[in-house]
Amino acid sequence: MQPGSDYIFTTNWFDGNKAIWSQLLKQLNPTRILEVGSYEGKSTAYIIESLANTNDLEIHCIDSWEGGIEHKQGGSWEVNMTEVEARFAHNMKIATNKSSRAVKLELHKGLSNKELPRLVANNMQEYFDFIYIDGSHQAPDVLLDAILGFELLKTGGIMAFDDYLWQEPLPGGTDPIRCPKISIDAFTNIYCRKLRVISAPLNQLYIRKIST
Repeated sequence: MQPGSDYIFTTNWFDGNKAIWSQLLKQLNPTRILEVGSYEGKSTAYIIESLANTNDLEIHCIDSWEGGIEHKQGGSWEVNMTEVEARFAHNMKIATNKSSRAVKLELHKGLSNKELPRLVANNMQEYFDFIYIDGSHQAPDVLLDAILGFELLKTGGIMAFDDYLWQEPLPGGTDPIRCPKISIDAFTNIYCRKLRVISAPLNQLYIRKIST
């Protein structure tokens, strides 16, 4: 990684979400944020640039930097995750250096099915104002991230799910178990009395927690 003062991002996946995120972050003004799946840190950098000149921030990032099944050999997109992790570190250094307020960045390197329970065990229930779920796209993993994330989300807080309508291109067609939607739908249906879905374009899905 060459030193420099500019971000290094190789994808523009997050760019389409900035309009709705701008509104949500302005309304919510979160100071405690949890991100499941950070990749190169584009969403994390956006959060820091949007909020860290007004308030001190505490951001927890969970990522194994091993990649999902779609990133590994034989998957839809083969990616060198060591380079991705290096770009994340580079981008976070730039984002935090730009901010005028303190940014406490906590990295939890590991799989979310291990790291989220650790946060729960550390009595961080109802701790986070904003949670972004963008880790594994496997349906069982997404469902677990949603359930554990909900425990960690404050009442009144917002949880965002990325890639609600995403489908992995596979030779034999779509496999619903390798897509987030089935799990997000199951979660919002089961928790329907504890949340409200926020109206927004469906490339992502947003919910507000209304009760524990």
